[in-house]
Amino acid sequence: MREVAILGIGQTPVAEHWDKSIREIAGEAVFAALKDAKRDTASGLFVGNMMSGILSKQENLGALVADWVGLRGIEAIKVEAACGSGAAALRAALMAVNSGMMESAIVVGVEKMTETATAEATAALATAADADYEAAEGLSFVAINALVMRRYMYEHGWKHSDFAPFSINAHANAVNNPNARLREPITEQDYQKARMVADPINLLDASPMGDGAAAVYIAPADSLYPAAWYNGRPPVRIVGSGSATDTIAVHDRHEPTWLAASYESAKRAYKQAGLTPADIDFFEVHDAFSIMAALSLEGCGFAERGQGPRLGLDGDIYLNGRLPIATMGGLKARGHPVGATGVYQIVEAVLQLRGEAGINQINGAEIGMTQNIGGSGSSIITHILKAQKD
Repeated sequence: MREVAILGIGQTPVAEHWDKSIREIAGEAVFAALKDAKRDTASGLFVGNMMSGILSKQENLGALVADWVGLRGIEAIKVEAACGSGAAALRAALMAVNSGMMESAIVVGVEKMTETATAEATAALATAADADYEAAEGLSFVAINALVMRRYMYEHGWKHSDFAPFSINAHANAVNNPNARLREPITEQDYQKARMVADPINLLDASPMGDGAAAVYIAPADSLYPAAWYNGRPPVRIVGSGSATDTIAVHDRHEPTWLAASYESAKRAYKQAGLTPADIDFFEVHDAFSIMAALSLEGCGFAERGQGPRLGLDGDIYLNGRLPIATMGGLKARGHPVGATGVYQIVEAVLQLRGEAGINQINGAEIGMTQNIGGSGSSIITHILKAQKD
């Protein structure tokens, strides 16, 4: 098994790209990653996407994007794992390169969500829930998360306001991210006064939809020398990767307020990397809703069960804290184009590990972790990245 490194990254702003099709958005990110990697081709292309067939009326994205970016003929597929599609695509590419089946691969996550009515996009998102026992009963994704949050607050004694630091931190970090959708800081008062969406989730608990794409170029780590250093950057290695599943329907779980797949995927990534939670310098969390941020922190071993909000209240999650999260705004403020989110997380982690995060740079960051959640915790993929310093 070969070590794999990320040689190039690319991303588009998360916005309402009315003038661009899904192939154009994906292509922009791919071209940026190729340019950054100083490569002009790859052995394979893996596209992470959830809803192109529903919202863009376009499937077969692998061939579509490969043709658009001038790589017609290479192996190319679409990978879908609900909101975890981006990280699932990276994991598929990682296994292909790691095994020796491919010498390099491009991974692009892409989603176009804003050209359709909100009701249609909401219905499309609900296809990641259990169609027979959740969606058929009228439960939207925000409603499912609201039920989980209400139960969590009841079991562990938290108030709604205790979750405010997650949103405040995300918005503060997005201010300095030119690719973020919501680049405005918020206060605790803003959080408490925000319009309720599905009690107890209000507008500032939830991430915004958007159009966007992010891409990475991966290759065997030993093939990067001396090229990566010649490009003026330390190579960033993928040292841990883990994936796990749980029931799709929340009511089928033994413990609705515990993300078992978060725990399992993180455990597998830690084992592969030979690391523990204490070794992680920062964490790109899947904060689609503030409750998911708390549960992911617990599942990954950064907080005791039932104590996820404590990290925010104690200031640990800020850029100068013990475990910075959502360092470029996270899903909450960068935006959540669902099939692209997992790759955005990887791109942002690479920026930190290269020392290219600008004002948001974490001093001395050498090891970063990302966790991408599909559904309400049914498909979860964790990656651990490490900067090569020698």
